[in-house]
Amino acid sequence: MNKTLLLFSLFISSCIFATAQPLPQVTPEQAGLDSHKLKNADDIIQLAIDKKEIPGAVLAVVRNGKMAYLKAYGNKQVFPTIIPMDVYTVFDLASCTKPLATAISAMILDERGLIGLHDNVNLYIPGFVNPNIRVINLLTHTSGLPSYAPETTIIKRYGKQNPVGFMQYIDSCKRDFAPGKGMEYSCLNFISLQHIIENVSGKSLRDFAKENIFDVLGMVHTDYNPTGEMLERCAPTSRLKGEAVLKGVVHDPLARLFNSGVSGNAGLFSDANDIAILVATIQNGGEWNGKRILKPETVKLMRTVPDSLKNFGRTLGWDMSSHYAGCKGTMLGPNTYCHTGYTGTSVVIDPDNDISIILLTNRVHPYDKGSVVKLRALVSDAVAESMKK
Repeated sequence: MNKTLLLFSLFISSCIFATAQPLPQVTPEQAGLDSHKLKNADDIIQLAIDKKEIPGAVLAVVRNGKMAYLKAYGNKQVFPTIIPMDVYTVFDLASCTKPLATAISAMILDERGLIGLHDNVNLYIPGFVNPNIRVINLLTHTSGLPSYAPETTIIKRYGKQNPVGFMQYIDSCKRDFAPGKGMEYSCLNFISLQHIIENVSGKSLRDFAKENIFDVLGMVHTDYNPTGEMLERCAPTSRLKGEAVLKGVVHDPLARLFNSGVSGNAGLFSDANDIAILVATIQNGGEWNGKRILKPETVKLMRTVPDSLKNFGRTLGWDMSSHYAGCKGTMLGPNTYCHTGYTGTSVVIDPDNDISIILLTNRVHPYDKGSVVKLRALVSDAVAESMKK
């Protein structure tokens, strides 16, 4: 890179930082937390690194609209070279894409009267089999759609990077149960939601979420298919067979192979600082720094399990009490809700105590063998224990 281009690049980066407005940072004590007890979370994360369950992590704790704790651990890359983790590292959020991009986008359209939660999916996706599947079933994983899709079958039938063909497969694939009669966590639900959002808005999910969520809140390091400075900040994920390690390319095969990285189930990249802004916005009734993305009533609706689906524990885009909700631990408030991502990410929000826990790891780096199931719960409990009584 020549000197002129380098200076221009640095100028652009400084402009980006100038427009970003991260949460105000306070000490744990100023947020009503015990910093000594928070060190238990440090020890838990470091032990996971020592046991090679993860290469590194970033932990952010948000309370009362302020960043009460932000720390990086270990390395963001261990192959082919070692690069230390830092708090500005951008992660492949995997399934945390579902609540942070897709579900919020769907609820924005619901607020505007452009879709209805109890409308049949085939009203927005013509040809969608089973007219009894409703938008609310997609959001709560109670549609009966299978959990995933056979990549080889879809490639043979429709080829790669064919979102229309992929949706045709979802349109007609065998359902596992009648809508509302069970809960099966399914990426196909949120890929279907993506198509509803795009058909109704006339924009890609990427553009809609960017214009209506991320740009509004000044989340400058949140996007699909990152490029430039954001790409440089990315933590790598897995090394594919015979290929290089993925970096800035979505790990999820359905998003990568069929939706060109922009997908309702996965594909969003972000860092702890940006996610902190979004969870603070949610905790503040959908508004932050004078900018509103959702009404307070919508935020409340999103964190509530629908009455007709109480047995399944899923809210509109989030998880409150299904068997996938272990990441929230056992000590937070009774209305805590959460979501996880396959790559090792998780977001936990406790509205009773106005505290949120963002734990970002790339546990799949470099060979997709790490584990964070236990780590997530332990970290949540450590943060909960740090709250001063």
